[in-house]
This record gives sequence, structure tokens and C-alpha cells, in this order.
Amino acid sequence: MSTLQSDWLVHERELLDRGEIVVGIDEVGRGALAGPMVLGAVVLTGAAAPPESLNDSKLLSALQRQALVGPLEAWAADWSLGSVSAGEIDAWGLRLALAVAATRALDALRVRPSVALIDGSFNLLRAPQNIRFGIRRAPALSYRTMSATTIVKGDQRCASIAAASVLAKVHRDRVMVELDRDFNDYGWSSNKGYGAKVHMEAIRRLGQTVHHRHSWQLPERMAQ
Repeated sequence: MSTLQSDWLVHERELLDRGEIVVGIDEVGRGALAGPMVLGAVVLTGAAAPPESLNDSKLLSALQRQALVGPLEAWAADWSLGSVSAGEIDAWGLRLALAVAATRALDALRVRPSVALIDGSFNLLRAPQNIRFGIRRAPALSYRTMSATTIVKGDQRCASIAAASVLAKVHRDRVMVELDRDFNDYGWSSNKGYGAKVHMEAIRRLGQTVHHRHSWQLPERMAQ
């Protein structure tokens, strides 16, 4: 059990006792300069104890996260991932792209949740309706009215959210390692698309790739 939270299921148990089906939601890659943003969704229908080594994904090593995948898949009633590309983030902006990734993750579930526990301070299932970026139309946000509770630092306080963060992180890291094979000057296998020195220097030297978020204020623009 994590040392951060003596009762990982305090939030889920209250809802499960009322007969709710709970989904924990968290995202990874929000602050990256390149690569997709991935949102994890983990469904619980009962309060079985989570894997003992579960923790906030940021506090685990890559090997520890990978070792948790099988136990988390066995523990959860269902789980899924939803992604948005760098191009979609450019087209819609970060806030709407988050809601689209959340929608895609929930669409992929076989077990339908009735209530969501969401990491952070705002509801990822919703976005302002007047956001319009580019010419690409965003899909409908089908779960914007789902009952949801936001939990600041939820990945350190809530088992389903922590599990979602681990599964999303493992998947996104794998994607960035694969992308690094074609764009190895940017160091994505190690920095995973974040603003590490080798990545920033490669952007200045070589420019952006199709996997960069072109709408962001990247170093080459700062230098102009």
C-alpha cells in the first residue's frame, strides 16, 4: 500500500456503497511539447484492495509502472485509454482536447460507469462550447453531464485515479519510444516529449516535427 494514502479507496467506497459504478480518470502528457496526450479510465464495481505497490505514476520508476499493468488489469472491472494527437491539440486547444480524450476513453469501456472521480481541479469531461480552433470539428462530448467529482492530487489520494495514471503513463511512454526511432535527434525515448535540454536544442536546430504542438510557444519561436 502506498505510504501517501492509508485508505486508497475512501472516495470510491462511499460511491460504491450507494450502488454507483465508479470510473477514475487521469491524463498524462498535458505539459509535453511533443507527442499525444493520453487519458486513462479505470472502472471499479467493488472495493477490493488495489495492488500493494500502487502509487502516483510520477513517483514510480518505469519498471515499477510496467510491473503494475497486469495486476491493475486484473483488479479493475474495466479500463481504457483515450488519446488526442498533437495536431488535434493544435486544432482544438488543450481544454477541448482534454475533453475529447476523456470522451474517447469512456467510449472504449465495456462496463458503463455512473460517476467519475477526476484528478485535478476541473471536470475533464466538459469544455466550453464556444471553443473553436482550426477547421477540424471536435466530436460531441457525450459524457459532459455525467456526475463527477474532481480531486486535487487525486493520483496520490484515490486508487482508481492512480491506476488510470499508471496505465496511461505506460502507454504514452511506449508511444514516445516508438516515435523516437524515426526522430531520434529529439531524445524522446528518454524525455518523452517534455522540455529537456536535448529536446529544446533539437527544436532550435532542426525545427518542429509533425508530432510537435505547433500552436505552443516553442523555443524556435522564442528566439525570433
